[in-house]
Amino acid sequence: MGTHLLTGGRIYSPASPDATAMAVTDGTVVWVGADHVGRALHPDAQIIDLAGAFVAPAFVDSHVHLTSTGLSLDGLDLAEVTDRESCLRALAAYCDRAPEGELIWGLGWDDSAWPIPGPPTTAEIDAIAGGRPVYLARIDEHSAAASSSLRALVDDLETLPGFDPDQPLTAEAHHQVRGRARALITPAAGARAARRALDDALAHGIVAVHENGGPDISGLGDFAALATIDHPVLIRRYWGQLATDADHARELMSATGADALGGDLFVDGAIGSHTAFLSSPYTDDPAGRGVNYIPAEAVLAHLRACTAAGVQAGFHIIGDAATDIVATALDTVVAEFGSAVVARCAHRVEHAEMVTRAQAASLAAAGVTASMQPLFDALWGGPGDLYEQRLGAERVAGMNDFAGLAREGVNLSFSSDSPVTSMRPWETIRAAAHHHDPESAVSPRAAFAACTRGGWRAGGVNDGVSGTLVPGAPAHYAVWDVDDLVVAASSPRVQRWSTDPRSGVPPLPDVSPGAALPRCLRTVSAGAVVYDTGALDAAETV
Repeated sequence: MGTHLLTGGRIYSPASPDATAMAVTDGTVVWVGADHVGRALHPDAQIIDLAGAFVAPAFVDSHVHLTSTGLSLDGLDLAEVTDRESCLRALAAYCDRAPEGELIWGLGWDDSAWPIPGPPTTAEIDAIAGGRPVYLARIDEHSAAASSSLRALVDDLETLPGFDPDQPLTAEAHHQVRGRARALITPAAGARAARRALDDALAHGIVAVHENGGPDISGLGDFAALATIDHPVLIRRYWGQLATDADHARELMSATGADALGGDLFVDGAIGSHTAFLSSPYTDDPAGRGVNYIPAEAVLAHLRACTAAGVQAGFHIIGDAATDIVATALDTVVAEFGSAVVARCAHRVEHAEMVTRAQAASLAAAGVTASMQPLFDALWGGPGDLYEQRLGAERVAGMNDFAGLAREGVNLSFSSDSPVTSMRPWETIRAAAHHHDPESAVSPRAAFAACTRGGWRAGGVNDGVSGTLVPGAPAHYAVWDVDDLVVAASSPRVQRWSTDPRSGVPPLPDVSPGAALPRCLRTVSAGAVVYDTGALDAAETV
């Protein structure tokens, strides 16, 4: 590939906070510094004029569902509907243009934000769709409204936990209906959807994603098909199935082709669907504490099995009772194997929205990474929002405590859970830095690290350079059009900004509320351009 010298921009590098140039040779960063020095050191390099653009490490999204994301991008997206009537109108309009008899797969409704809460009913869906199968997932994908024709494909559905004849399905009833809906998506359609999602990732500076699959979320066929897709985005695949012992863990890895056994391995569900497992009842459902899908003994057995096999494990945990199950199991395996052995496995937890200080200490002692979604707080964490409706103000105050987890030594990796939220890393960074509770916020710099270095660490890559732009690092980077570069204040809980060049800290784009977020001009993976708007072409010279 030879050497390329990027000049005339701003390079985000801890090796040279004021860098304006970067040299890349054969897919590796070899130098960062000032323009004139770079030209002297690399006289034969191909020059790329950045024309003032900002260059930063490319992003990693450590929790995605690619096929569902693609279906949402090109299908029935209900995220913007404002009430049940507009939801039903969107369904009717989509049915009118969709091929006759084709599955209608919709996603994104959230009746907690509607003036009058109340999801679409089976009868209302049937009146619009007739006999065609319809699956309309709630935004968290842990419950769904479904047509009678789709429900009829599951034998004895009415006997399963979470069944309701006219309201959305939850728990096992939802898992079974989702599986039947998924089976109606052809392999070709699934592959198109996954590629669409991967293209969207590149357009937002993302070069690697972690697919969180499992029997209840994606199915093995869809999961296996992702390994055959030829695309520049690196895909690490997590399979959410329990192992009983070390040999079984190795067998599952071999049979599925997975990179790890975790991801959406559901210990519980979601707060919005009333299935997150809580230690005390929901405020708006005093009879309910959610659902515990995996008992404590099975969680412990899985952690033991994966640790003994040297396999990365992980769990989906949201409610505080679910978190306690995993934290207690981690304490046990650390006592049995030793913290160094457990930490080498790089186990992880997904979401981790309700974590006490003691539980955070257990995660840290085991070297666990928390893959979290700051946009959840931005969407649902504020006063009067979904979390407060479900849990009350007191419990919401300690949710998604990024700063608290970091202080206890827990590795953080920020992600989207796409299609629950979009793969928009700068929006994620803004949300983490402007948490509804300032005590739980982290600095933009820490949030950026959690979207870059943190993502590589979450995938077991801990070489000290991946996710940075320093000599020796893989040349995974993106070029951005930005309005302002600023240096965050030293305290993540003090929302001040400084542009003092004496700080020794490389500046980042301004992610304050209302500021224009960066626009991706080019994405580069291992030195190869994999997404390009063409905006730099006029400035480049050879």
